Amino acid sequence: MSPLPVCQTLSLEPHNGVLHVTLNRPDCRNAMSLQMVAELRSVLAAMRDDLSVRVLVIAGAGGHFCAGGDIKDMAGARAQGASAYRELNRAFGALLQEVQHAPQVVVTVLQGAVLGGGFGLACVSDVAMADHQAQFGLPETSLGLLPAQIAPFVVQRIGLTQARRLALTAARFNGTQALHMGLVHFVEQDAQGLAERLGEVLAQVLSCAPGANARTKQLLLASALQPSDELLDQAAQWFAEAVTGAEGTEGTVAFVQKRKPGWAC
Repeated sequence: MSPLPVCQTLSLEPHNGVLHVTLNRPDCRNAMSLQMVAELRSVLAAMRDDLSVRVLVIAGAGGHFCAGGDIKDMAGARAQGASAYRELNRAFGALLQEVQHAPQVVVTVLQGAVLGGGFGLACVSDVAMADHQAQFGLPETSLGLLPAQIAPFVVQRIGLTQARRLALTAARFNGTQALHMGLVHFVEQDAQGLAERLGEVLAQVLSCAPGANARTKQLLLASALQPSDELLDQAAQWFAEAVTGAEGTEGTVAFVQKRKPGWAC
């Protein structure tokens, strides 16, 4: 197995061909900081050519998967202007592309908040399982922002009709509803049920040849329309414009101040 990078926002546990990756910022419901994005990308880079690791299991610490992007990072980028927001946003799109194309089978275990960027990670996993009470959603437009890097992967996962409804209403929904719309493959009633389901899925994956799985995944992804670099670059530009515009400023400030933004009824 390739050496694992040293991480501060992730907990890494290799075991019998499986690398368990835990998003480990429980104080903020595992919000996706720039550091976490960079560390996830470094883990994926280390595993890219190592098929002794056959499965990547991504979960979250403290009862939540991921509550989306870290608003503090966006506040820190404000002084640097639109270019900083564009780079911040595009880095997350690159992460989603890298998870999507990882040669390993990627399994997500979804509990608590599965919002924004966490929703995006669920959409690029090969197998997703959720607690029935997990809370999914795309809250970006309620903050005056865009789900810029996430949207193409959401459309690919659940279709344009559902993606339009969820993105344009910022509606929340639970694990059972996620199962019905095809976002997740399994829904369980508690942590024990999730652990048992994970064990079952891992046994199934480990019965398959790793090289064949990697090439089959490549073939399946090539058979579907992929979000292009050009589209994600454009989305990052739109995101930067939204964050630095009047709505993005009001939405993010209102979030920090724990109040409704001016447009909310």
